Formats: sequence, structure tokens, C-alpha cells
Amino acid sequence: MIVTQPVTYSGRCQCGAVSATIASEPLAVRQCWCRQCQQVSGGGATTNALFKTADITLIGKLARHDYLAASGNTLSQRFCAACGTPVMGESSARPHMKAVRVGFLDGPHGLAPQMAIWTDDAPGWAVIDPALERHARQPPSPAPKV
Repeated sequence: MIVTQPVTYSGRCQCGAVSATIASEPLAVRQCWCRQCQQVSGGGATTNALFKTADITLIGKLARHDYLAASGNTLSQRFCAACGTPVMGESSARPHMKAVRVGFLDGPHGLAPQMAIWTDDAPGWAVIDPALERHARQPPSPAPKV
């Protein structure tokens, strides 16, 4: 008997060339205000759901841009090679998880940020929900979910 884990989330880029299925709940959902995420988003924060790498199945061609982040880690931004839709980011410090852009995921999904990170980099006009846990820089990794 084959037991399969149900697909919890799916996503696709704007043109449909890249799609994903994710067979787990996120470890955390974060709003990131670092300068690189502001550039990726076009000015605001990115909203990212952190999933275990092993639970993500991607189909399609992703392009990537690697850089050294303020945290000292190498970050890779992944996006659709055809339309440029941001898909996910990954850190050299945490290869076991990926930060999937919430806007890439098919809705409705009910995911909302639980914390705001790199708030020291947020522009003066940024509106950050006061109910969110805040971290001026990089927070610790989320605890593994069993």
C-alpha cells in the first residue's frame, strides 16, 4: 500500500511556465524588510512562507540571482525565467528550507505573516502591523514542526 501525503499548497507564476506543489504546512510566515527583499518586491516587504525543501516539488525553468546578504549568508532569489514572477528565496545557512513568495501561491490560502524581520531596513513610510512579532535583523530559524 502506498501512502501519499496530501498536497497542502500549490502555486504558479503569472505565465504558467513554473508551478509547484507543497506537501506540508509552512514552518513560519514572515514579512521581510531587508533591502534585497524591497528590491525584489518593487519597494515594500516580501511575504514569505518557509517550507521544508523536501516538501516542495517545482516544475518549470527557474532563473536565479545569488548575492551576499547583510546576514553574511549567500542568498539565492529564484524567479520564473519566462515572466519574472518571484517564486522563492533560499539561504546558504538554511538549505533545509525555502522561503516561498506568498504571492506565488494559489489562493485563497489563509497564510498571513506572523512576524516582520529586518525592520531596521524598512523605509520610514512602512506600515508594519503592531501585532506582529518584530526582529530588527535576522531572527533565529523556526523550530522544526513534527
